[in-house]
Amino acid sequence: MGMKKQSKNTKVAVLVIVILALNTLTTVGQDRRLPEVKTRHISEIRLSDPAILADSASQTYYMTGTGGLLYSSKDLEHWTGPFIVAKTDSASWMGPSPMIWAAELHRYNGKYYYFATFTNRDVKIGLVRGNVIERRACHVLVSDKPEGPYIPMADKTYLPADRPTLDGTFWVDKDGKPYMVFCGEWLSNWNGTMEKIRLKDDLSGSIGQPKVLFRAHDSPWSREEEDGVVKPNKVTDGPFLFRTATGRLGMIWTSWVYSTYTQGVAYSESGTLDGPWIQEKDPITPPDFGHGMLFKTLDGRWMMSVHSHKSVDGHYIRIPHLFEIDLSGDKLVVGKMVL
Repeated sequence: MGMKKQSKNTKVAVLVIVILALNTLTTVGQDRRLPEVKTRHISEIRLSDPAILADSASQTYYMTGTGGLLYSSKDLEHWTGPFIVAKTDSASWMGPSPMIWAAELHRYNGKYYYFATFTNRDVKIGLVRGNVIERRACHVLVSDKPEGPYIPMADKTYLPADRPTLDGTFWVDKDGKPYMVFCGEWLSNWNGTMEKIRLKDDLSGSIGQPKVLFRAHDSPWSREEEDGVVKPNKVTDGPFLFRTATGRLGMIWTSWVYSTYTQGVAYSESGTLDGPWIQEKDPITPPDFGHGMLFKTLDGRWMMSVHSHKSVDGHYIRIPHLFEIDLSGDKLVVGKMVL
């Protein structure tokens, strides 16, 4: 009797804990005025950092990006949405209403993962050269379905809390282990970094400390002028990893040529994330197209999603576009824009 009563009480206590935990989950975006859910042509969508998952199980494309909302499509041209899919823990470092940048979806070991950059604007972590640094970091949510909802996992943090990080992406290296590749934001170091950190096997947290792969100033193509000196730009943005048909490991990433948003590519001499990384001399996309990612269409063609960038009356206008990609040789070759 005593053991049964204790077991029953334990079950009730566990249920209460679960309910309380669920009550702290916030659907990110629920307090914002969102566009009407409907089907739109891709040219009608305003979206930075578009990332597309081609889901073979549902024969559907899913697109997300900055803002963290989700669109779905059967043909890559017409998209239905946006839908709110991210649920965060309001009791965590993110707070109740974090901003979301550069969300990506990845299918791995039967689950779907939502890599994104979250910012809690109410928490300040430093002041560098007159810039107030807000609490910003990459984090991973999980779902059993590509359409979500995506919820937190075990670890409360993946990356150091004392500096801003952004644009985390996913890669399984030659050692068979999962990694997050991300940017150390230039605001805190004035020379942005590209870094990696080992993830737990179920992606529920990170292991060890980050390692720098290369820095913004390693770029031969980016440019800015500071105090009358022309030099490589300080920004690292939007990494995405790929392998060519010959097995060569590459990374596309974005920075600026003065005021022009620009994307380049680097290749690893070792074929692993550890590099060394050799930067190609010239950008790979037209001016003011960037923050790309690669995906294989449901009929087997490689494509790259990017956003176009222009400034109108001080506001950025960014529209998702698709380019054909050729990975059949030793280098990534960008073809024509198809959408």
